Amino acid sequence: MGRKAHLVGSIPGASATEAMEAALSRLGPYLLTLSDGETGQRAWWIGACIANIAANPDVELSGGGQHNFSSYDDVPQFRIKDGGTLSAANLESCLPYEQAFTASFPLFRDLREKYGRPDLPFQVGIPGALDLSVDAFGFEAGFDPRYYQPSFEATASQVNKIAAAGGNDTVFQLETPAALIAVASADDAAATPTAQQVAALTVQLPAAVPAGTRFGVHLCLGDLNHKSMVGMRDITPAVLVANEIVAAWPADRPLEFMHVPFAAAEEPPSFDPAFYAPLSELNIPSSVRFVAGCIHESLSGDKQVELLRLIESHLGREVDVAAACGLGRRPDVSQAWDAMEKALLLVEKTPA
Repeated sequence: MGRKAHLVGSIPGASATEAMEAALSRLGPYLLTLSDGETGQRAWWIGACIANIAANPDVELSGGGQHNFSSYDDVPQFRIKDGGTLSAANLESCLPYEQAFTASFPLFRDLREKYGRPDLPFQVGIPGALDLSVDAFGFEAGFDPRYYQPSFEATASQVNKIAAAGGNDTVFQLETPAALIAVASADDAAATPTAQQVAALTVQLPAAVPAGTRFGVHLCLGDLNHKSMVGMRDITPAVLVANEIVAAWPADRPLEFMHVPFAAAEEPPSFDPAFYAPLSELNIPSSVRFVAGCIHESLSGDKQVELLRLIESHLGREVDVAAACGLGRRPDVSQAWDAMEKALLLVEKTPA
């Protein structure tokens, strides 16, 4: 298949054009997909949606510290007003995905021609409905159908609109830190049933859009201010979630890649072989590209090569390479360029 470089979502840039050119000029021949950089408010991932929810007439603030996104404890939390019902239509008005796609997609098509990649698909990052629900309304409330169902309907509506306009040129990256965090936080006995539960919710979105719609999945441990929400003692939680999502994935909705983090935001990947041993239990077909989120600012080029070989030796297959999360929120923009340089090194100097 040939090793590829994957950019998870956000890319530094003052505009979509600047962000996309930054990626294409560095990694153009090797990119798996390309987002519009998710610049501006969207650089804060689902924070853009949460900030908009404050104006939703169905809800009121219920907590979240100072509400300034300085930490996971300072993210605004909402609840349905007494006697109210959360409306999917009002919630959808808080989601920026279709509007951003409409503005950026024509620019993307021009740039991929300029850089000689007419085959390159446009990546649209979509936080999972569970992630929208738990991040906006709290982890326990987020599983409640009163919050989850309108979150799902609003998200599915946005994806359907974009899919109708973008067609086969568009790949949706379904982003679900909530799934991996839930399993990583569970005890050993609860890990597998939790993975089955979150996978069942995750695959509802591809099942609700037209057959043929292209998808990838991004698992994450959180990256708010480049800090994770949880860690993993080994890669087992990610293997469980990936296996259950693939097993439940609906037919006729192509699943093209699975991105798994090996770093936990600012915490670098482990070099303990035992951490990677559970990769032998990964059960996803060869048609689904495995993207290893192993690139980290603290590692030298030589150590990145060593880590890639460690991952592939346990997995028994070629992997694509990426950072653990998007690059546009890094505290130092040089970290983003460093990640791209390391991706280039791993693709060009370590062929499978």
